[in-house]
Amino acid sequence: MDFLLFLIFLAACFGAGATGALFPPGEWYERLEKPSWTPPNWVFPVAWTSIYLLIAFAAARVAPLDGSAYAMAFWALQISLNALWTPVFFGLRRLKAAIPVLGVLWVAVVGATVTHFALDFWAGLAFLPYLTWVSVAAALNIKVAQLNPDVQPYDPGAVESA
Repeated sequence: MDFLLFLIFLAACFGAGATGALFPPGEWYERLEKPSWTPPNWVFPVAWTSIYLLIAFAAARVAPLDGSAYAMAFWALQISLNALWTPVFFGLRRLKAAIPVLGVLWVAVVGATVTHFALDFWAGLAFLPYLTWVSVAAALNIKVAQLNPDVQPYDPGAVESA
C-alpha cells in the first residue's frame, strides 16, 4: 500500500467528515423524537473515524491496481454523497430530502464494496463496516423523518426560538 495515496484518500474522508463540524446536530436535533435504537451520541465520531480510516486504506490498496477505474469511481461517488448528506439533514433540516441522498449513498457503498472486493480481498473487507453503518443510518433517517413529520426546513432568515 502506498502511504501517500492513503493520506490523500484520508484527507478526502476528513474533508467529507468536516461537514459534521460545519453543520452540527444542535438543539433542534436533540428535541426530535428518535427511535429507541438510536446509537448514543459518542458512537457517531468513533464510527466515522474508524470508517474513514478503513475506506482510505481500501482506496490506497486498490487505486494503483490495473482495472481499478470502477472501484475509484464508486469511491469518489460515495465520498461525495457522504459529504452531501450532513448539510441536507443537519444544515437544511430536510429530513425527507436526506433519504434519497442516503439511498444513492448506500448504492454507491455497495458498488465500492463489490468493486474493491473484486480487486483486493482486504480492501473489500474494509468496506463492510461502512456498508453496515450506512444501512443503519438510512433506517434511522427514515424513522426520524416518520417520527417528526412537522419539522420545518432551516430558514436562515428566521429567528430561531429556544
